Amino acid sequence: MIIGILREIKTEEYRVAMTPAGAEVMERHGHRIIVEQNAGVGSGFDDGAYRAAGAEIAGTAAEVYKRSQMVMHVKEPQPSEYPLIRPGQTLFTYFHLAANEALTRAMIKTRSIAIAYETIRKTDGTLPLLIPMSEVAGRMAIQEGAKYLEMEYGGEGILLGGVPGVEPATVLVIGAGTVGAQAAKMACGLGAKVYLIDSCLERLRCLADVMPPNCFTLASSPATIRRLIREADLVVGSVLIPGAKAPKLVTRDMLTTMKKGAVLVDVAIDQGGCFETSRPTTHKDPVYTVDGVIHYCVANMPGALAKTSTLALTNATLPYAVEIADKGWKKAMRESPEIREGANVIRGKVTFRGVADAFGLKFTPIDTLL
Repeated sequence: MIIGILREIKTEEYRVAMTPAGAEVMERHGHRIIVEQNAGVGSGFDDGAYRAAGAEIAGTAAEVYKRSQMVMHVKEPQPSEYPLIRPGQTLFTYFHLAANEALTRAMIKTRSIAIAYETIRKTDGTLPLLIPMSEVAGRMAIQEGAKYLEMEYGGEGILLGGVPGVEPATVLVIGAGTVGAQAAKMACGLGAKVYLIDSCLERLRCLADVMPPNCFTLASSPATIRRLIREADLVVGSVLIPGAKAPKLVTRDMLTTMKKGAVLVDVAIDQGGCFETSRPTTHKDPVYTVDGVIHYCVANMPGALAKTSTLALTNATLPYAVEIADKGWKKAMRESPEIREGANVIRGKVTFRGVADAFGLKFTPIDTLL
């Protein structure tokens, strides 16, 4: 198979979908890799490294799309790319379609094979291609939240861990999945008082056994959120419903009860966000303020830490990319329930229920197309 690796063009996105080491593995499986010029520079990989791994360098995205049977991105295709996508061409990337109707309809129109990183799911329910980026985003949420609590950015001027004689900040983490657990771990490590809430008691039991003593696990409810948000200096929203829109768990009314200069970090913004007042921002312009509360809602948080993120992402995506390339998308889906879960839009049909439900579109079970 001929596989194209594109340069990311989303604002301030520096990751790349495959490292030179990944390209070498693909070449050894008998596949040809075409990499758009300078695609890896932001992650520390120049064109020479890809050539040394056996890849070919193409000058433009149009050439990559024209020559490739499967195209790999990190973020979703941008509007300028829609006309370049061919019917039957496989796209393997993060799509987050349930939060983007225009992209969903564009993918339907292309009649391509849209396989989403974020909905590939193991039999135990875990999301292996979300986990590495969730680990980065969860840790980064505390790093960014701590920064925007500084007076310079309009924050309330509080240090997460406090100092001897001064109590630490209070951090509320909503959602105890990978993002939430990593965020809580980082906040605890800095010495904050951390509340980690989730609706799954079994998950909370597991985390209660391994988290430090300054982490308090609580069952999530609107009443719990209303109570804790009054105390919180930093709130991290990390609730995920795979392939569907995130629920709005912090309302505008709740915002009015928060401390002025407190910070909200919405890691779920890719899926529409879990705060009612959230809207996507960029690394160049990452924050805005509503009712005196700072909102950080960058839609591609790990893109700022491109080298770490690219290495972690390739570690996770490469085995699936190899399987799709070796077998073709149909056989790969027939033989792998995990890859089958990644089918979002196939030849103009919406094959992931969360996406269909988000926009009132007809849902077609993927099994009927295999």
